[in-house]
Amino acid sequence: MNQSTQDKIIAYLQTKLPQAQGLSLTQFTHSPGGWSHEIYIFYAHWKEEGREVTRGMCLRKDPGVGLLRNLSDLKEQYRVIQALEPTAAPTPKVYWYEEDTSLLGGPFFVMEKVEGEVPNPWSKAGKQYYAEAAKRGKLPGSFTEALAALHNIDWKAARLDFLGVPEPGNDFALREIAKWESLIQQSLRKPEPVLTELLLWLKANAPKTQRLAFVHGAYRTGNLIVKDDAISAIIDWELQVIGDPMYDVAYVLSDLNREGSSLLSCVVEREFFIDHYQKLTGLTIDFDTCRYYNILYMMRSTAFWLSASGLFAEGKNKDLRLARTTYSVPVVLNMAAEALGF
Repeated sequence: MNQSTQDKIIAYLQTKLPQAQGLSLTQFTHSPGGWSHEIYIFYAHWKEEGREVTRGMCLRKDPGVGLLRNLSDLKEQYRVIQALEPTAAPTPKVYWYEEDTSLLGGPFFVMEKVEGEVPNPWSKAGKQYYAEAAKRGKLPGSFTEALAALHNIDWKAARLDFLGVPEPGNDFALREIAKWESLIQQSLRKPEPVLTELLLWLKANAPKTQRLAFVHGAYRTGNLIVKDDAISAIIDWELQVIGDPMYDVAYVLSDLNREGSSLLSCVVEREFFIDHYQKLTGLTIDFDTCRYYNILYMMRSTAFWLSASGLFAEGKNKDLRLARTTYSVPVVLNMAAEALGF
């Protein structure tokens, strides 16, 4: 009989916790969330020097057939979260990174399980959760403060420059375009004239960066753990870069992240977010630059959905959610065409 995933994880943890006696796991869950990695959440229990120890853990594994293909680097994610631990940014604590693919079928890392919940902002229940939290007043401030904490990090002191540092001017925007264009080239199976026009426009209009910061790349509800109406952790570390903080601000301002809600990211009033963010960071939000990045996000979304549907069509990933993204490609390209005035 093949050893179960749970048994394999126990065997691995035992090598990292040799002092642990009677190691066992409870509430073991294979989370359906995430399109790039497999996520396992559990509580580990053991005895150590006569004491009962319980620790919540989360294991993130790269199956090798994720949405971002070769652009997703699990070791980079581990290093980023590790670098963020001593900063003011709310992030999980990471424990171990493992490259040996024979253990679970792919590289993985183990981090703490941060207590709280991650309501889906696109579900009816999730929208209601955030709307009620917004009325109570604490979460909108915490949402804004967590983003400001990221952008205020001294990324050089935190040694995050291993991510790559753009040159002054418009190098950051051009880097992002090149990154997502490479994913498109891996996935595109037929000509998309609007996408070609979109790429040309983005390259010709790339804005200059006013200040380099550590940028999450997908800062929104759904990628944040909430406890007691406050952000207890920022998660989903796949798209982080050193770049223009307006890249994150544009994502918060985007209509893409608040379907059916008047609140940004379903949780914060626009004017409150703008004022509070500017006071916390000392930055002035450049709305023209944010408009540009919103259009870049349309190109990036197209890259995501082309990759996802392509992986399913190629038989590399059997997740039906990826197959359904085929329908999203023309929707996003139509949005881009309207934004460019076609």
